[in-house]
Amino acid sequence: MKFTNTIGIDVSKKILDIHDYVHQLTLQVNNNPAGHKELLKWVKQNNAELSEVLICFEHTGMYSLPLALYLTEHKQCYVMVPGLEIKRSMGISRGKNDSADALAIARYAHLRREEIIIYQLPSKQLLELKSLLSLREKMVSQRAGYQASKKEMKAFLKIVKTSSVIFDAQETMIKELNKQILRIEKQMMEIICNDEHLKKTFDLVTSVKGVGVILGTTMLVYTNCFTSFDDWRKFACYCGIAPFEYQSGTSIKGKTKISPFANKRLKSLLSNAACSSIQHNPEMKLYYERRIQEGKNKMSTQNIIRNKILARVFAVVNRGTQYVDTLKYAA
Repeated sequence: MKFTNTIGIDVSKKILDIHDYVHQLTLQVNNNPAGHKELLKWVKQNNAELSEVLICFEHTGMYSLPLALYLTEHKQCYVMVPGLEIKRSMGISRGKNDSADALAIARYAHLRREEIIIYQLPSKQLLELKSLLSLREKMVSQRAGYQASKKEMKAFLKIVKTSSVIFDAQETMIKELNKQILRIEKQMMEIICNDEHLKKTFDLVTSVKGVGVILGTTMLVYTNCFTSFDDWRKFACYCGIAPFEYQSGTSIKGKTKISPFANKRLKSLLSNAACSSIQHNPEMKLYYERRIQEGKNKMSTQNIIRNKILARVFAVVNRGTQYVDTLKYAA
């Protein structure tokens, strides 16, 4: 699609700062339905065809979601871009304000308007799953905090006549968090089971040894049900488990290693999956032990297994059949 103009929007909690790149016009509206309506009306006044206008803004989570929903509903082309990508495209800059950021976003989109990929908002089910996963992660972190605190207190305060309320209150919080975590997991499974396509894909993903309910659901969410990534290597790069060279000329020859730019949550879950696979999957266990006996690095081997798991997940999804453990059929 050919775009003749780009609109940059700096999204904050209450305000949208807007910049029309071609006409060099600015606007500020509230970040609410009335403001979104005013935005599209303003864009239409300054441009003959809305289909030739590309709107670009940063991905700021729940603050940018209402705008994305509104633009999707009105079939307006837009793209949500990570803030770091826009920041690195700005070059050397001094100072900061919202109107300047809107201009930088508009310039970023205008320079890349011929190669940029229009954003496709995930389905309502995937958006709800993402919110539930975030809430579950928060509760798991809080539960771990209470469990660690209780353990430390028991070890160091047992010789002091401490009120039982200190321990009882924490135990109550742990039990309640366990209850709510189970409730969230039940709700996630209900959402998946009520959607035929999600359920089929989820069953394929979790058929791979080492991939459990949480990792399977997380992969559904971040791949947009395996439509956002062409192959597993691109997704491995997104997860931060793809190795990259580090060399230049004849003097700089660093080790090939993974990049710190990653979805750390997915990376952590894949690490857990690799450890589980090493323990419970005979094929991966044999591979891991053979590499270690050859003197290979343990973490390097674990990273290879993380990539193997991803490759298998994408293979079963693309093939449409569940994973088959060929090792048990070997003579």
